[in-house]
Amino acid sequence: HQQLHAKETRLSELKQTEIKAMLGSYTKVLFVRDPFHRLIATFLQGMGINPSFSSFVQEVLDSGTHNGSVAWKPLVSVCQPCLIQYDYVVMFGFLRQELGHLLRRAGLPAGSLLPELTDSQVQWTYRWLSEQMFSELSAQQKKQLSHFYHWDLAAFPFSSSFLSD
Repeated sequence: HQQLHAKETRLSELKQTEIKAMLGSYTKVLFVRDPFHRLIATFLQGMGINPSFSSFVQEVLDSGTHNGSVAWKPLVSVCQPCLIQYDYVVMFGFLRQELGHLLRRAGLPAGSLLPELTDSQVQWTYRWLSEQMFSELSAQQKKQLSHFYHWDLAAFPFSSSFLSD
C-alpha cells in the first residue's frame, strides 16, 4: 500500500477494495467512551462557546451529526464500526485492564509501558459529574441526546450511561 502511505489519504477517498486490503494489514483498535462523558469532557475543555452545560448541549443538538465537531459526534458516524471490523474495542474506564491485555497480545511487557491509571477514581468522578450535569438538562434535551446517540448506545455496552433508556 505504498501509494496510499505517500500522502495523507482519508478512507472515504478510497475504493472499497483498497479499504479492505489496507485495513486487513493492520491491527485495528477502537477506543470508546460513554457519549455523555465525551460531552462533559468537551464542555470542560472549553470547546463549547456557551457558558452553561445546557446551552452547550443545545449547540451540539442544533449542529446535528453531519456538521458537529468530532469531539461530540456519535462514534458510529466517525469510526464506522459496522464497516470496519476492529480487532479490539477498548472502553474508557477500563483502560489499565484492557491496555494491559492488548500489550500482552502484541507480545510487549505490559507493566512497564502502561501509565499509572486510576480507573475507579475516573469512574467515580464521571458518575458524580454526570449526575450534576444531567440535572441541568431539560427533559426534552435528555430525550434528544438519547436519540442523537442512539446508535452509539446500541453498538457499545454503555449500560450505565445516563443517556440509556
